[in-house]
Amino acid sequence: MDFGIVLQTDPPASAVVDLMRRAEGAGFRYGWTFDSAVLWQEPFVIHSRILDHTERLIVGPMVTNPSTRTPEVTASTFATLNDMYGNRTVCGIGRGDSAMRVAGRKPNTLATLSEAMRVIRDLAEGREADVGGTAMRLPWVRDGRLPVWMGAYGPKALALAGREADGFILQLADPFLTEWMVKAVRTAASDAGRDPDSVTVCVAAPAYVGDDLAHAREQCRWFGGMVGNHVADLVERYGEHSGLVPEALTEYIKQRRGYDYSHHGRAGNPSTDFVPDTIVDRFCLLGPVEAHRERLEELRELGVDQFAIYAMHDAKESTIDAYGRHIIPALTGS
Repeated sequence: MDFGIVLQTDPPASAVVDLMRRAEGAGFRYGWTFDSAVLWQEPFVIHSRILDHTERLIVGPMVTNPSTRTPEVTASTFATLNDMYGNRTVCGIGRGDSAMRVAGRKPNTLATLSEAMRVIRDLAEGREADVGGTAMRLPWVRDGRLPVWMGAYGPKALALAGREADGFILQLADPFLTEWMVKAVRTAASDAGRDPDSVTVCVAAPAYVGDDLAHAREQCRWFGGMVGNHVADLVERYGEHSGLVPEALTEYIKQRRGYDYSHHGRAGNPSTDFVPDTIVDRFCLLGPVEAHRERLEELRELGVDQFAIYAMHDAKESTIDAYGRHIIPALTGS
């Protein structure tokens, strides 16, 4: 199993770079950042700095979207970073939640996302792509490689990830829901004639190592609110009891009353008071080292290839260090 760290690009950028260097030293292989141009600093500028100050870390957004940057711009950005630092990037992409809604726009359609994934991958790897009827190619790309991993929850998005994405990003660490969604992605891959095991599965969720569960829950409750945004979209689209979305995912949002993006992804978010402790415990990894190992071993058995820690709490450094000392070696055999 690989491990990643996910950070917001809050100023100062030097602190983000320092945490990424710390994570690489602890054995993390991936460094991810949020991508929402209004809420945080520009991630790709900081990605360049991270790549320059690390040796092996693979860097990318969790997640970008097809509209706040056009696909050819996204492809050129990744291709430039890869040319400078040796194919050490990964494109995490989705329909767009905070980036789009804060700008007063709706998330992208799956059709738009599908086309964008194709265009970004082809251009960044040096192939010609049809972009809205115009043939394009980045003539300077040589030996480029860019895996495109898609974030998804709903049945149609899961099917798209299985058919077309190189990797699947699931933003929660509940074993029951992980099993359900990984199966949906792998089934779609198989139905499309792909090797289902060729789709990398990345589970991303907050992790907090320590014995004070009450404090850890309060530091990570924001995550249930963030996931709740996506779930609310699914309920609106498919209905509460459609059978297309597990009730284990939809039940807890009944008490949800809107969402304030000015606190998005932050501990103490007042818009997440509807999230019960049981959801925090199921979606996140909390408690002593042994509890983290147990959950991660269960996720690995379900086909998870990477666990990426959302480090938006008051114990970033100690969590990175605890994983480096006690958890990554146990899960990777290093």
